[in-house]
Amino acid sequence: MRTFQVVALAGVFAAPALAWNTDVHQQIAYAAEEFLTPLTRTIVKQLLEPQYKGSLGQVGAWADSYRHTPEGAYTETWHYIDPADNPPAYCNVYPNRDTTLKGSIVSALTNQTQILKSCIRDAKAGKILHGENATCANAVKFVTHFHGDVTQPLHVSGVAAGGNFFPVTFAGATTNLHSIWDGAIIYKLAGVSSFKNDTLQPFFKQIVSRIKRDDFFVPTADWVSCSDPGRPTGCALTWARDTNEWTCDYVYSQIFNNTDVATSGYAEGAFPIVEIQVAKAALRMATWFNKLVDGLYKEREVVLRLNPSWVGGPAGGA
Repeated sequence: MRTFQVVALAGVFAAPALAWNTDVHQQIAYAAEEFLTPLTRTIVKQLLEPQYKGSLGQVGAWADSYRHTPEGAYTETWHYIDPADNPPAYCNVYPNRDTTLKGSIVSALTNQTQILKSCIRDAKAGKILHGENATCANAVKFVTHFHGDVTQPLHVSGVAAGGNFFPVTFAGATTNLHSIWDGAIIYKLAGVSSFKNDTLQPFFKQIVSRIKRDDFFVPTADWVSCSDPGRPTGCALTWARDTNEWTCDYVYSQIFNNTDVATSGYAEGAFPIVEIQVAKAALRMATWFNKLVDGLYKEREVVLRLNPSWVGGPAGGA
């Protein structure tokens, strides 16, 4: 690895920010729809309010909007987890150490999945037909969104507030590291300024085709090696750790030296990373919903306390 040139701001936690821009979240969810079974599509349509027409793509970014409302402010910390990283030397995630007292992406995926299980049973029994249960409708939206969040490297990084306090220049504009991973890098790769949000766009159609061809540098089977809704915490942690590895392996392992990262080679080096991360999000999301609807799982979560909370960390040493 190349030398890490920025001092990690240990103990500084992620400020409010998106994980993937709104349109990227929507496109990931539209891509996931391509892998849903007919039964899953039917159940999702029953659980969501009629205006969404059963589309995960239409609700893919809902959770970001919701957390910026007074009634949704309590979900702010659900969109990320802040590992006590020291990249490139050390990167890992321990929920008991790194989760805030209000929750994290790992606990949020776990809790909303548990809610969704009973919602799906009710929908199958005909007790929910038109999104009448707001808790269930929101669980679909949260699970959709958090599958995207957990694949964005800077939402699984405690360094420099998830990159928000790490200034960079991108295409001549002053911004921050978190922001360019949210959208600028993937826009540059796709050759767009943004993605339309009404349907699956060409770049993501190619992502779907590549998933079907298993055309990535890591086999797609590895992405869903943990896909058992009977152990949601274990799988959410597996996904978070997979994403967190990029913090050491690329995100913070480069020499920046005040260069323009759009042309320095940094963005180009990140292209295959953002491609595979959005692809993982789409396939895992679809697989998770399909398995939840199939109901072929057993409740068997066992999560051991592996690491103590750190003083000054998200849980204050608790």
